[in-house]
Amino acid sequence: MRQFQEVQLSLTPVWGPHQHTRELQMTAKILDAHPELGERVQQDLLAGRRADTGRRGLNGDQVLRVALLKQIHGVSYRELEFHLQDSAAFRAFVGLGFKDRPSHQCLQTNVKQIRPETWEGLHRVLIRFAREAGIEPGHTIRGDTTVVDVAIHEPSDSSLLWDCVRVASRILQRMARRVPALRAAYSDHTRRAKRRAYTIKFHRRREDMVAQYRDLIRVARAVREDAAAVVEKASGVAALEALAAELRDLLPRMDQVLEQAQRRVLDGEKVPSGEKIVSIFEPHTDILVKDNRETRYGHKVCLTGGRSSLVLDCVIDGGNPADSTLVERTLQRHRALFGEAPRQAVFDGGFASKENVVTAKALGVEDIAFNRKSGLEITEMVRSAWVFRRLRDFRSGIEGCISTLKRAFRMNRCNWRGWSSFRAYVWSCVTSFNLIALARHLLTREFA
Repeated sequence: MRQFQEVQLSLTPVWGPHQHTRELQMTAKILDAHPELGERVQQDLLAGRRADTGRRGLNGDQVLRVALLKQIHGVSYRELEFHLQDSAAFRAFVGLGFKDRPSHQCLQTNVKQIRPETWEGLHRVLIRFAREAGIEPGHTIRGDTTVVDVAIHEPSDSSLLWDCVRVASRILQRMARRVPALRAAYSDHTRRAKRRAYTIKFHRRREDMVAQYRDLIRVARAVREDAAAVVEKASGVAALEALAAELRDLLPRMDQVLEQAQRRVLDGEKVPSGEKIVSIFEPHTDILVKDNRETRYGHKVCLTGGRSSLVLDCVIDGGNPADSTLVERTLQRHRALFGEAPRQAVFDGGFASKENVVTAKALGVEDIAFNRKSGLEITEMVRSAWVFRRLRDFRSGIEGCISTLKRAFRMNRCNWRGWSSFRAYVWSCVTSFNLIALARHLLTREFA
C-alpha cells in the first residue's frame, strides 16, 4: 500500500522558481534596500491624520507594493483582492500577515492617496539607484511623445448638453429626497432633453438638427437656472452641504458647454480647441491630433529613455505643445537629474529644428540627431554619418518602451478621475515599468 508523507507547512512565504516570481522577489529586494520609498507613501496616507488612532491598516510600504502589483499585472482592484488572497507570491511581495485580507475598497482608497509628486520622487530615487549600480549612466538618451487617453465618451455638443441636464437633475433629485421642500424649486426636464439628444444623434438633415439643438439648449439653460436657485436655497443647510458643493462645481462647466454649443451650432462659429470642453467629468482633457491622424482626447506625455531601456524622465503636458518646443526642457531636466547633460541625444522628427541643435550644443550635448533631418545637415548635428545612423537606429528603442508601457502596463488609457489622479496614474505606470526593468538587469547579473 502506498504511504503518504506528512508535510509540515511553513508559515514563512516561500518564493517559487518561476521567472516572474524571481522578478517580483528582486523587485522586493530593491524596495527593501530603499525604505524611504515606503516612508514617502506613508506621509501621503497620513496627510495630517494621527498615526496612533483608528484601526490598524496597510502601511506606506505595503500600499506602494499593492499599487505596483496592480500596474505590473494590469488587473482591477477586485482582481487584485482575489490574487492577494490566493497567491503566495503576491502576499510575500506585499508582506501581508496570515490573517490580512484587504478588500478591493481598501486597496483603492489607499492607492489613490499617493500623490503624483510622490510617484515622481520615487522614480527619481530609482533612477539614482540605477546610476549608482552602473545600469544607466545617462550618457545617451532618446525621446519621444505619446498620448494617454482619458476615459470619456466621444464628445459632441448634444451629448455634452445631455450630460449637463442628467447630472444636474440627478443631484437635484438627491437633494429633494433629503429636503422634500425643494421639489417645488425645480422642474424635471430629463425626458425632453434625452429625446432631443437622441434625435440629434440619429438625424442627418441640418435643418432638423439646428431646431433640435435650439430646444436642447433652451432646456439645458432652464435646468442650469433651477440648479443655481436651489444652490442658493441650500446654503447653510448641513444635510445638503456636500450635494450643494457638487452642484456648485458643475455650474461653471454647464456655462462653458452652453456657450460652446451656442457658438458652434447656432452661431456657426469655429471654437478654438483650447477654449473647448469635451467632458464635464474630466474638464482637464485636451484635444490632440498627432501627425494628422485621428483625434485623441487625453494628454501628451513626453518620455525620455536610455540605453538600459529605463524611462529616465516623464513630463505630462497640458494643452498640445509642439514637439519642437520640448527639447530644451528635456535636456535641462536630464542635467538636473544626472548632474550633467547627455553626450548624445536623439529625438523623433517632430523635435527637429536648427534652434534645438544650437540649444543642445550650448548645453553640452556633443551629438544630437532627429529621426528626420528636416532640412538639417548631418554635420550640423553629429560628427559623422555613421554616428547619425547609429543614433537614428537607437531612437527606435523608445517606441518599444512606449508600446510596452501601453500594452503591458495599461498606460494607453487612464481610468482614474481628475487631473491629479491622471498624473499619478501615468507615473505609477512608469515607476512599475522601471522596477521590472531594474529587476531584470540585476537578475541578468546574478546569472552571468
